[in-house]
Amino acid sequence: MVKIAFLFPGQGSQAVGMGKAAADASPEARELARRADTVVGFALSTIMFEGPEDRLKDTAITQPALFVASAMALEPLKKRGVKASWTAGHSLGEYSALYAAGAIDFETGLTLVKERGRIMSEAGKSRPGAMAAVIGLDAEKLEAVCREASDLGVCAPANYNSDSQIVISGEASAVAKAMALATSAGAAKVVQLNVSGAFHSPLMSDAAAQMAVFLDAAAFQDASVPVLTNVDAAPTTAAAEFKKKLFQQIDHPVRWHESMKRLNDLGADVFIEVGSGRVLSTMARKLDRKKMVAATDDAEGIDKLFAGGLIS
Repeated sequence: MVKIAFLFPGQGSQAVGMGKAAADASPEARELARRADTVVGFALSTIMFEGPEDRLKDTAITQPALFVASAMALEPLKKRGVKASWTAGHSLGEYSALYAAGAIDFETGLTLVKERGRIMSEAGKSRPGAMAAVIGLDAEKLEAVCREASDLGVCAPANYNSDSQIVISGEASAVAKAMALATSAGAAKVVQLNVSGAFHSPLMSDAAAQMAVFLDAAAFQDASVPVLTNVDAAPTTAAAEFKKKLFQQIDHPVRWHESMKRLNDLGADVFIEVGSGRVLSTMARKLDRKKMVAATDDAEGIDKLFAGGLIS
C-alpha cells in the first residue's frame, strides 16, 4: 500500500489567485469559500482570487486565506479518493494539517487562524523584530552565531527548513549582527525577509499567551491520522497534545526538516503539497529525489501520480 503524506504551506506561500482553480473545479471547494466569507465577516475569497496583493500580504488576512486555500485544495483530492497516512503543516499550515486529519472542523480552524493572524500582526507592531534566511550554514554553527548576536537582544533560529536553509528571528539589531556573523562564518547566502514581526521567537511570547485563550476554548478531537507537529516533529493524534503544541509553536522554532526526515523514516512514499505554492514540495524533492512529489497547484503533477499507477 502506497503511503502518502499531505504537506500544508505556511505564510510566504500566498499568491493572488490562490484557491481559484479548486473553486472552478469543485462545488465543495466553492462552498468552503462561501462559508469562509461568513466566518471572517468579509469577502476573503475575493481577496484570495483577485487581490489586491498588498492586502493579501497583511498577516491578519494572509493566515486565514492560506488555511482556506488548503482546505479548498483538499476537496479535489477527496473526490479522487486520495487519503493521507500522515499530515504536516509548516507553521500556520499546521492548522490545515489538523483540519485534514479531522482534529478540528473547518469553522473552528478558520476562527483560530483568524485570531492567530490578528494577534501575531499586533505583536509585530508592539514588539518589532526581523527575520532572515541563512543558506549554507549548518544548525550547530548558526545556533552559535545566534548566541553571539544575542548580546544585542533576542536572536534565535525560527525555522529549520532544511539542512542548508534556516531562518533566524529576533530583535532587528541582533538579527543584523547575526547576518554579518553568518556571512563571516561561511554562509553561502543571507537574506533579510520582508515580514511584519519576529515570528517563532521569544518576541512572540505575549502572542502565544493571547492565543492560548482561544485554543483552550476551541473544540479539538483526536486525529484520524498522525500529524507531525512543528515543535517536536512527533507523530501526534491526541487532542490535548495539539492544543499544547499549537501554543508552543508561536514562540518556538518550526522543526520542519526533522518532520520531513521523520516522514521518510516512517515510510512515506508520496508527498503532496496541498494549497498555495510549491515551497514544501520542492524541499521534499531535494531531501529525497527517489520519492514521488506533487503540488495541488499543478494539476498535471497530480494526474501523473494517477497515470503512473502509484495512486489508485
